[in-house]
Amino acid sequence: MLLASLSLGSVVSCDIEEIPETTVSDANFWNSAADMRLAANFFYTTLPGLTSGDVSQDNWSTDAYPNTNGNPISDGSRSAPAESTDYNYYNIYQANKVIEKGPEVINKGADATQVNWYVGEARFFRAFYYFEMLKRFGGVPLITKTMSVDDPDIFLPRSSRDEVLKLIYEDLDFAISVLRSADELNAAKEYGRISKTGAEAFKSRVALFEGTRMKFHQYGDYRAHLTLAKEAAESVISSGQHALFSRAAAGEHGETQNDAYFNLFQEAGDGRANKENIVVKVYGLSRENSIISTPVQRYYEGNTVVPTQNFVDYYLMADGLPTSKSPLYQEPNETMTHAEYFEKKDPRMSFTLFKRGDEFISSSDYTIPNPSLQRSGYGIRKYANKEFWALQASYVDKPIIRYAEVLLNYAEAVYELDETISDTDLDKTINLIRERLPQVNIGTSSNPQFVSLPKLTNAFVTTNGLNMRDEIRRERKVELSFEGFAYWDLLRWKTAEIELPKTLYGSYLFSEYLTAEGQKWAEDTPVNDKNYIILQASSLRKFDPDRDYLWPLPISEIAKNPKLEQNPKW
Repeated sequence: MLLASLSLGSVVSCDIEEIPETTVSDANFWNSAADMRLAANFFYTTLPGLTSGDVSQDNWSTDAYPNTNGNPISDGSRSAPAESTDYNYYNIYQANKVIEKGPEVINKGADATQVNWYVGEARFFRAFYYFEMLKRFGGVPLITKTMSVDDPDIFLPRSSRDEVLKLIYEDLDFAISVLRSADELNAAKEYGRISKTGAEAFKSRVALFEGTRMKFHQYGDYRAHLTLAKEAAESVISSGQHALFSRAAAGEHGETQNDAYFNLFQEAGDGRANKENIVVKVYGLSRENSIISTPVQRYYEGNTVVPTQNFVDYYLMADGLPTSKSPLYQEPNETMTHAEYFEKKDPRMSFTLFKRGDEFISSSDYTIPNPSLQRSGYGIRKYANKEFWALQASYVDKPIIRYAEVLLNYAEAVYELDETISDTDLDKTINLIRERLPQVNIGTSSNPQFVSLPKLTNAFVTTNGLNMRDEIRRERKVELSFEGFAYWDLLRWKTAEIELPKTLYGSYLFSEYLTAEGQKWAEDTPVNDKNYIILQASSLRKFDPDRDYLWPLPISEIAKNPKLEQNPKW
């Protein structure tokens, strides 16, 4: 059976056509490298994007809340589902198909190098699909060939975690050996396809996940995986193919719309000119040259996901210290405004969350949180664009893997190997990320004093009574915020049992919320004794460490396959 649908043209072409499965048979296809490319285009449609379901994954963590009712994954109230799209062998079947057909196409005279580009892509995506299941379910059946419904191997028992990881690494190593570089893809006008460094970067993600999971859950040889994570990240760093998106010329001091971190999630960050993006979900260049679009700002406006105070508390003050230690921090009070709370903090807070004066929707700039749409008191600013808001369609690409993650992977892997990291390694990773941030005014408007976020060094940590592991994790949380990492980090660090049962808070209930013109916040908005909004009390949240570090297999799959065993306590 041929792939269910085949996308014509380049991944970034403005025209996409779909060929129904019934119009082309295997016998008439699989004859050239062009056929392989056409088949491999399918995989790009499966990359996670900026849909409601994708962005709401952060609701599984303590970083975000679904604006209305709690999330059953986050608060521990879910049960085993009857069906689940996360238990996905359909895409694996498609990958197996391309992998199997590669040698046949080469035997028909096609260029082996070109054919293997697309076999490499298929093996990258097969690794991607198995990793998504590994994170959720642990070991799953390993299916590495296409099968008909009467194949005796169609119902297999679950393989071990090690066996699944072995296949993932083998697939990624093959992909690394045959894929083109990011520059080669760009020269061929095929930006958006998986590159050699894309496979290496993903390998660093997989290995860091499993290495730290092994270390903190206490099983297996964690050092072997952390070493792979370090080496894969180091290979991307030394390739010269990628760099952090640099800050555009924006004046001598202060925040402007042209700063790089904000523009990573705007059209300015699209395309190969932004060498930070390593693997992307390509949406297109504009309405006139689009592949697909997304109403992402409508989701981030508050209907789908809102940030919590639990997350906001991770932002450092401009002196590099957490709010609990910094003399710059001022506790919210009755006279402070929502916008003033952003002052003297890591500038990524202002680029990630809305404050008064930010471009917002077509009719107005942002003022204060809307109690119906942003009941936490915060709204996500990433991807905010008033033109796209009016269209209900955004064409900004979604970074799946970016260079900042690779740098953070390297720093964490180095630290967790021996629980130490040199200032040299900090300089080429975390401090490089901090260098691209604009300066922050810690003075007043009439007497400004601009400073840069300090470097993270061993001396700084020791002098200020900090913990290096906590600071490395903090940097990851704020840099990669609302990009789908928060929940999985809690699982691999084995901190979910500590964090997820906690009360989820919104912002301080500032006085202007209650006195604003137009729609006001209710006087009886639930708050704690410090006047922070209560989103969900700890009494409504739970996490069972003997159960919830793995997801339940779908009941229907267990019914179909008697060799499958459900995960413990589900």
